[in-house]
Amino acid sequence: MSRFSRTASRRAGRLSVRALAERCRLGAAVVGAATVLTLGGLALGGGAAAAEQPQWLSAYASATQAGPAGKIGAAPAPGDDHVDTEHIFGFTMGSDIGAKGEIELEIENVGLFGKRSGSYFATSTLNLMKFTLTDSFRIAPAVAWGSNRIRNVAGFDDHQQVSVQGGAVELRYKVLDREVMPFGLTLHAQPGWNRVDEATGRRVEQYGSEFAALMDKEFIKDRLWGAVNLWYGAGASKDLVAREWSHDSDVAIHVALSGRVAPVLVVGAEMRYLRAYEGMGLDRLKGEALYLGPTFSWHIAKNAGLSGTVNVQVAGKAIDDPRSLDLANFERVQALLRFNLLF
Repeated sequence: MSRFSRTASRRAGRLSVRALAERCRLGAAVVGAATVLTLGGLALGGGAAAAEQPQWLSAYASATQAGPAGKIGAAPAPGDDHVDTEHIFGFTMGSDIGAKGEIELEIENVGLFGKRSGSYFATSTLNLMKFTLTDSFRIAPAVAWGSNRIRNVAGFDDHQQVSVQGGAVELRYKVLDREVMPFGLTLHAQPGWNRVDEATGRRVEQYGSEFAALMDKEFIKDRLWGAVNLWYGAGASKDLVAREWSHDSDVAIHVALSGRVAPVLVVGAEMRYLRAYEGMGLDRLKGEALYLGPTFSWHIAKNAGLSGTVNVQVAGKAIDDPRSLDLANFERVQALLRFNLLF
């Protein structure tokens, strides 16, 4: 979720010099010096109060000049419009993980649409509770549920159901902080277990994990960002009807660019290249697909955000299938809608 930094409001009190002049009669120079010293003390006190504010209480510049405090859409003051890059790139991830002590709820909805024939629709919702334990490490237990509506699709059983799919634990470790290094780098791992295959809707016993290197860079301060992700996933699945085990793996490269078009809105585009394999060690290529799509990230409140994308397969090929696009291993359209709430 894009978390824009917020600064605390400062109160400026009035200083009356008339009484000082009347009592002390030390002249305008003495009075001016006292006024400067007093105002300097007030400014230092206001700065200390702002510095003591926890990060999760800071959003945009407090609208002391721009309008009512906390008003959504108020223009941030210069230097006070920092953006968290984790979810501004769609499926592609930024390297930010939040500050130590943050707790965040994330609801990530993925929709898969379209095969070569018939009617195909699948959704998966991953609910994560993120705990940032240090400035470099975050852990997030998760539970997933989803739905399938499959009719007359070659190679798939007809299904129409909603079910709890499984659970996972997301682990992230920030290696390079983009604020002080040339680019940001965070390592991601997510082991998990499923009882329902999200693509086919079949009952399974499924174990797997995904790993990623998440890199991003800020090209224009608080205005333009780019990201590159390298993904690898592997798993073993037992079909509870056929009583057979299968093993598969996949790799992906994501590239994205996003820019800020309003104080609360970031938009961009991403490209994703995916390859599917038989075997957990990338043993035999099954197919490949290239996706393109627009992305957005909307800061809907001081502690809530909405982001997403719609990716369309524009190129691809399944092994042993001369037709264009890989609709055996992937879908025509993959969409994402993500909601984040920071506590």
